[in-house]
Amino acid sequence: MSVLKARLKTRLAPHLHLRVPFKSGKYGSRWSNQDMDPIPPEQRTWGALDYWAYWCADMLAPPLISTVSSVMALGFTARETIPIFFFGFAICSVVITLTAKMGATYAVSFPVIVRSVFGMYGSIPAIAIRSFVVMIWTAILIVQASNYLQRCIEAIWPSFITFLNHLPESAGIDSAGLLCLFLYWFLQTGLALMKISKLRVLFWIKSIIVPPTFLALFIWAVTITKGGGPLIKGEMKLASRYMNTAYSVLQGLNAVIGLFSSLATNMPDFGRFSKNRMADNYQLFALPIIGTLGALTPMFVTDAHSYLWGEFEWYMPNVIAKFDSRAAKFFVSANFLLATISNQIAAGTYPSSNDVSGMMPKYVNNFRATVFLSVFATAYTPWNIVRNASGLLAFLSGYSCLMGPLAGTMISDYYLVKKSKLDVDQLYTCARFSTLQSRCSLPCVNGMQTCRQPSKCKTFLQENFLA
Repeated sequence: MSVLKARLKTRLAPHLHLRVPFKSGKYGSRWSNQDMDPIPPEQRTWGALDYWAYWCADMLAPPLISTVSSVMALGFTARETIPIFFFGFAICSVVITLTAKMGATYAVSFPVIVRSVFGMYGSIPAIAIRSFVVMIWTAILIVQASNYLQRCIEAIWPSFITFLNHLPESAGIDSAGLLCLFLYWFLQTGLALMKISKLRVLFWIKSIIVPPTFLALFIWAVTITKGGGPLIKGEMKLASRYMNTAYSVLQGLNAVIGLFSSLATNMPDFGRFSKNRMADNYQLFALPIIGTLGALTPMFVTDAHSYLWGEFEWYMPNVIAKFDSRAAKFFVSANFLLATISNQIAAGTYPSSNDVSGMMPKYVNNFRATVFLSVFATAYTPWNIVRNASGLLAFLSGYSCLMGPLAGTMISDYYLVKKSKLDVDQLYTCARFSTLQSRCSLPCVNGMQTCRQPSKCKTFLQENFLA
């Protein structure tokens, strides 16, 4: 016990002071700390297989299932949904690969790269936008993961199903769900506080364990429905008479792209761990392949639920709750719990902690930012978003309007304006940065606004960059 206390004291001691320890920043400025500095060569250990494992961790998770069911709620069958997801992921993979190469080239994260786009102080609003979006998404994943934990507990102790509820219906969650939420909160916070280099093992474990679970559910659903029911073989019936097929396809495509629009800006955070500039190129193929194949499982599972229980259910914890076998309920829930926690760290907690640290590196490092994010995720009431598919679809479609222009501006500035060349030292100091800031900051802000009005893109490029 004394050894444990000593280790805990050593771990927490640097964080009991307002400022981050000065020695942790390589450049010794207010824009630098150990988490924001370029990754040393000896720590750049990610190869091609690591990025495939990362995408297994990111793709085979509840967000993919929720998005599939939300798109199919528009009235599509599998014949229309599969091409929508493939082309959506293909578009995302190009953007994600381009942004990942920024991090792989200079071994720096998103908050540092975005300084080269908007300037030192102009980057803070852009970082705040991504941080806010990722925080909300992380909070949503906590609710979903807590429901999987609840199914695990119910499989072990069936009496937990009748756990007495002391909360009103208007709360949007019952006492059992709230208890499981806090239990999961302690679990994920402990893992999220670990160094990302150590969590690579978690991604590998998930890439080995979770895919067989998706395959088993797919085989079960195909067997139950004898090759597929109305959701697979039926006719397309649009959910709204005010939308035609083309508009519905665009809405579904927007939801798919929206799911991974934040990852387009996240990838420098992971690309900087690449052994070389080529290792992260494999995700150009990993995202469409893993994502499209993974999307088949929720399609057939939703169809099987309709075949067995007479209604389409998009929320996987509700599907698992109806399993007769306690063993199946436990193992499927445990696998999805693993899938969710690795997805939450990879796509939520770690990028968001980088953002908060990037805005105030003098006072906040990744450890402190993770603690703040964990508190925010519980103080926010994310269960109100996941209560219906339409609310989740609106959220996914909406935040892509913020993240898409940001990623596009980063790519245009880095590849077209700066020709893939950055002065990394200037990104950590204010010295001699005012000229670059005044030249690039305002055009890039205008570029984000222009993304909302495509007809003005040509004029914008001519006036700012092609003159």
